[in-house]
Amino acid sequence: MHRAPADLVLTGGPVLTMDAAGSRATTVAVTGGRITAVGHDEVRELAGPRTEVVDLAGRLLVPGFQDAHVHPVTAGLELAQCDLTGSHTAADTVAAVRAYADSHPDRQWITGGGWSLDAFDGGAPTREQLDTAVPDRPACLVNRDHHGAWANTRALTLAGITRDTPDPADGRIERDERGEPTGLLQEGAMDLVARHAPRSTPADRLAALLRAQRLLHSYGITAWQDAIIGGFGAMDDPADAYLSAARDGSLTARVVGALWWDRERGAEQIPELVARRDELNVGRFRAGSVKIMQDGVAETGTAALLAPYLDNCGCATANRGTSFVDPVELRRHVTELDALGFQAHFHALGDRAVREALDAVEAARAANGRTDTRPHLAHLQIVHPDDIPRFRELGATANIQPLWAAHEPQMDELTIPFLGAERAALQYPFGALLRSGATVAAGSDWPVSSADPLHGIHTAVNRVTPGSAGPAFLPEQRISLTAAIAAYTAGSAYVNHLDDTGSIRPGALADLVVLDRDPYAGPPEEIGGTRVLQTYVEGRRVHEA
Repeated sequence: MHRAPADLVLTGGPVLTMDAAGSRATTVAVTGGRITAVGHDEVRELAGPRTEVVDLAGRLLVPGFQDAHVHPVTAGLELAQCDLTGSHTAADTVAAVRAYADSHPDRQWITGGGWSLDAFDGGAPTREQLDTAVPDRPACLVNRDHHGAWANTRALTLAGITRDTPDPADGRIERDERGEPTGLLQEGAMDLVARHAPRSTPADRLAALLRAQRLLHSYGITAWQDAIIGGFGAMDDPADAYLSAARDGSLTARVVGALWWDRERGAEQIPELVARRDELNVGRFRAGSVKIMQDGVAETGTAALLAPYLDNCGCATANRGTSFVDPVELRRHVTELDALGFQAHFHALGDRAVREALDAVEAARAANGRTDTRPHLAHLQIVHPDDIPRFRELGATANIQPLWAAHEPQMDELTIPFLGAERAALQYPFGALLRSGATVAAGSDWPVSSADPLHGIHTAVNRVTPGSAGPAFLPEQRISLTAAIAAYTAGSAYVNHLDDTGSIRPGALADLVVLDRDPYAGPPEEIGGTRVLQTYVEGRRVHEA
C-alpha cells in the first residue's frame, strides 16, 4: 500500500464489519474522520510516525451503536431529580422519596420519577402513600414507562383536581370507590398537574443533554433518534438544548429529532412542523421525523387492542385501550407528512395500534408511491400474525426495545393476566419479524429502561435480562447475536438516514466501539457482561473506560 499515513489504526483484534457477508477483519485505518481501509496486516502499513495505533488485544471492534428511540434530555433531567429507578418495593420507593425530599428542603416541588408499577398493589400507588413522604410540598413523580404520574394531595389541590374534575380526552384520573382522586394520573391526565410544576430552564436542559451524552457514549452509542422534540406532559421541549450543543460543537453524537405530533390537534399543525424542521437543522442535529403516539401501555389498559382486555377473573371487559389519533385521520395525516418528506415514527404498542400505524403507512405508499421516508414503528409489544409480513411489504421498520421482552413482575403480574395466554404469546415477536424479512432497528426508550445496548442485545438473544435466572420469555422469538447487533448498528443507522454509518467499510464515518471482549467467544448467557472500553465518533475518542 502506497498511501498517506492514517490518523488512527486499530489492529490486533476481531473487527465485526456488519457487512452483508458477516465478514471479519483485524485492522482498520481512519483518516480525516472516515474509514480508509479495512483488512488485515496490509492495512497496518498505513501507520506512520504520527499515527495513533490502538492495540485491540483480541477485543472486538464494532460499528458505533445507535439508539432508534430514546429521550436523553428527559433522562438527564431526571438523573438530577428524585430518581426512583433503584427502588423495587412500595416501602423502598416511599423511603427514597422521603430521603430525597429531606435532603432537598429548598425544592418547591418534588419531581422526578422512575417508580415501578409492580412495586405497588395493582400497579396503583396512592396520594396518601406519597403524603407520608412529602406532606409539606407538592410532589409529582412519573412512573418508569412515563405513561402515568403519582401525585400527592398538595399537588392535586394546587392543580384543582377534585372528584368533579372530568377526565381529559387522552387520559384518566384514577378514582377510589367514593369517586375521589387516588393520586394516580394516566396518560394526558398527567398534564393537569405537570403544568403547575416548575419547568426546567434552558441551562438545565443543556446540562441534562451533556450529562446524558456522556452516559450514552460510555455505552458505545454514537447516534440516536430523540423520540420527542416538543413539549409533552411533564416533558419539556429539548430542542433548544440540541441547537445550543450543535452550534458550539459540544454535541458529539449524531441526533435525529422526532417532532411531537400534538394529538389534541390535527392537520393544521403540519405547516408548523415544516417550519420546525427547517429551524432544527444545525451541525449534527436535524429534525426530519414526526413522532405519533398512537396508543398507551398495556399495564394501564391504554394500549390499543383488537379484542378487549380481560379482568382479574379472565372475563372480557369493555376496554380495548385508546387510539389517541383517529385511525382515519391518522391515514390522512401520515400521507401528507410522507408527501412532505417526513419520516413517521409511531409509538404502537398494542395490536390495534400496530395495525392502524401500518394502515397509515400503506395509505401513504398508495398515494405517494414508495419514497425514502423510512417510517418505523416502535415498541411492538403485541403484533397480530397477519401484520407481521406487512413490515416487509410496506418497507416499515420494526423498532424494537429488547429489554422489555423478558419475564419480570410488571409483565407477569400486570400484563399477561389481562391479555390472556393466547394473546400474551404474541408479544415482542422479534424472531418472527426477522424471519418475515422485516428491517429491524433497536432502541431503549431510556429513561423507561436502561440505555445499555449490550443489555438489550443480551435480552434479544436470550429472552432473559442480564443477571436473571428465570425462564426465557417466549424463547421461540430469540434472535441471533449478529441480528441483535445489526439492529443496534445497521438497522438503526438506516432508520436515522445515516447511510455512511452502521458498518465498518471504507468511506464510512469512523464511528467505532471497542468492547472488552469478543462476545461470540463465550456462551450467550454471558453477553450482558460485555462492556465498552472506547467509543469513537469520526475517529475521535469520546469515551474511554
